[in-house]
Amino acid sequence: MPPPRAATLALTVLALVAFAGNSLLCRLALRDGAIDPASFTAVRLGAGALVLLPLVRGGGAWSWRGALALLVYALGFSLAYVSLDAGTGALLLFGLVQITMLGAGLRAGERLGGLQLVGTAAAVAGVVVLVAPGVSAPDPRGALLMAAAGVAWGVYSLLGRGVARPAAATARAFLLAAPVSLLALPLAPGALFVEPRGALLAGISGAVTSGLGYVVWYRALRGHTASSAAVVQLAVPVLAALGGVALLDEAVTTRLVGASALTLGGVALALRGGRPR
Repeated sequence: MPPPRAATLALTVLALVAFAGNSLLCRLALRDGAIDPASFTAVRLGAGALVLLPLVRGGGAWSWRGALALLVYALGFSLAYVSLDAGTGALLLFGLVQITMLGAGLRAGERLGGLQLVGTAAAVAGVVVLVAPGVSAPDPRGALLMAAAGVAWGVYSLLGRGVARPAAATARAFLLAAPVSLLALPLAPGALFVEPRGALLAGISGAVTSGLGYVVWYRALRGHTASSAAVVQLAVPVLAALGGVALLDEAVTTRLVGASALTLGGVALALRGGRPR
C-alpha cells in the first residue's frame, strides 16, 4: 500500500535535498583536487555500506541488478565530471533519467494529462535555463559516462518502486556495489590520490546524502508512479544551485531566481495534475 500523500511529499523533499547535497559534496571534493573520482566513488559506496549494515536484515532476495545500477551511476557520475562542465553534465544526467523513467512509465501504460505535460515541459525548460550558460560541446567519453550514469540511476529508481523493505534493499545494494568499486580502482584513468578532506567529503556523501538519502528515496518511491518520480528529480539542479549560494558563496542571479521558479513551479503543476491516467 502506498504511503499517504503528505508522507510521500515529505519523504520526496528530504530525498531531493540529499541528492542536491551529493552534488555539492562531489563538486567540493573534485574541484579542489582533494580526491580522484574513482577513489571518491569507492569511499562513497564503502561509507554507505558501513552506515547501512545494521539495516541489511530482512526478507527478500539480494538484487545484483540494483547493485550494478548503483555502481554504474556512482562511478559514471564521478568520472564524467573530470571532462564535463557542470551545466553539460546536469543536462545529460537528468535528460537520460527522464527518458529512462518516463519511457518505462509509458510502456507500463501511464499517460500524462494536460497539466502533467505542461508542468513537465516547464520544469525541463527551467533546468535548461539554469544550466545553459555552462553548456558546451561535451567530451565524447565524458558524455558517454554521464549518459550511462543517467540510465543507471533511472533503472535504480525504477527498481525501488517494487521493493517491500526499502532500507534492506538499499543496504544490500551498497554492500554488493562497494567491493566491486574497489576492484575497479586499478582500471581508473589517471592517478589515484586521497587527501583527508577528500575522504571526509566522500564519506559524508556516502553515509548521509547517499546511504540514508537513498533509503528515504526508496520509501518515497512507493507513493510515486514512474512518471512522477522522474519529474520531481528535475528539482535537484535547482536545489544544488541554491545550496551553492548558501554554502559555497555563489552569486544569486536573476537567471537563478527565474529558472528556479520555473522549474519548481513546473514540478508542482505536474504533481498537482494528479496521477497519470
